[in-house]
Amino acid sequence: MKKYIIIGNGTAGASALVQIRKRDKESSIVVLSRENYPYYYRPRLPEYIAGEATLDSFTMHTLAQYKGWNVDLRLGESVTAIDPAKKTVSTNKSANFQYDELLLATGSNSFLPPVAGNDKGGIFTLRTVADANAIMESSIKNKSAILVGGGLLGLEAGKALISLGLKVEVVEFMDRLLPRQLDRDSSNLLKKQLEGMGFSFHLAAKVQEISGNDSATGLVLDDGNFMEGGIILFSAGVRPNLELARLAGLDIDKAIKVDEYLRTSMPGIWAAGDAAEFNGQPCGLWTIAMAQGNAVGASMAGDMTSYVPKAPSTTLKVAGIELISAGDIDADNTRSSKCFVSGGMYRKIVLDGDVIKGIIFLGSNTGANKCIDAMNECRHIGSLADELDREDFDFSRL
Repeated sequence: MKKYIIIGNGTAGASALVQIRKRDKESSIVVLSRENYPYYYRPRLPEYIAGEATLDSFTMHTLAQYKGWNVDLRLGESVTAIDPAKKTVSTNKSANFQYDELLLATGSNSFLPPVAGNDKGGIFTLRTVADANAIMESSIKNKSAILVGGGLLGLEAGKALISLGLKVEVVEFMDRLLPRQLDRDSSNLLKKQLEGMGFSFHLAAKVQEISGNDSATGLVLDDGNFMEGGIILFSAGVRPNLELARLAGLDIDKAIKVDEYLRTSMPGIWAAGDAAEFNGQPCGLWTIAMAQGNAVGASMAGDMTSYVPKAPSTTLKVAGIELISAGDIDADNTRSSKCFVSGGMYRKIVLDGDVIKGIIFLGSNTGANKCIDAMNECRHIGSLADELDREDFDFSRL
């Protein structure tokens, strides 16, 4: 029998666990997690902040499930060292574990830009339940919040704070919202819709410093303007957790380098999710982390399964505004595309001949997944490409 160790209990680690246990019912599995909660669906944290969801409602694997899988789940236990020569893992609780197969699914941390004053009280990122709890506690004694960065999770968190009665202003370095997911027209439409919910935006703006003594009272922009806010939430991207990989001597560039089976540079050590770099690209998306977790879990159990990347897609849902963006969105409008715009709905399908290369669906997701399937299969859709800008196009025909 093998000894499996999974470091990290997010999407990649939890998916790998399921795949290992499907194929290997008897071997020991130890899961080590810094968090105090079993695997939960992180994108629903804004609903939790707003009081619209309980933690139980988006907990994906319960303690009873881990017990049923005969998994040794160690919550609140951090790994301090990996010894690839001895194939051992040590933790902050003086525990030492032997492994045959080790998965680094260490995920990422929210990036806190090096802005003057970012060590004051009232400065937050949103990555964990603990972060959400801290934001909720602070919202009780504050009337206004500043969101630095217009990322997906940040905008959803901003709407949660608005629902709690706070005034929310957004400072975004770029000149439009979600520049990786939206072109200018769709970004302007989303901005207008969010303003209708109570958001205020400061685009093409940069934070110079955070004001206040021990606790933040607001921030100063690089143009000298002062913005008041007792909660300052940074949504400025993530950075992979690579310290353990460095200590273990693994090959690292932007993240831990892996091959098509998610193997690292050392035998018996695998990596998946935000901490992994495949073909020169780190992950950073929930859907990719799940796909990598599924593949690496199968391979660790001996069923060698290559990870086949698909076009990354992102989904946003804020108070009923639906958005799916995937593939090449052609932000500068240099390629052929089919667009349909009506009221609060914007649909753009980017084409290379009769092959779909990217999509933006804002206001309605109907047909988006059919387009993504066709895109991932590089499917030639023939004359249907000419009909994609019709309001009533039947996407089941793709």
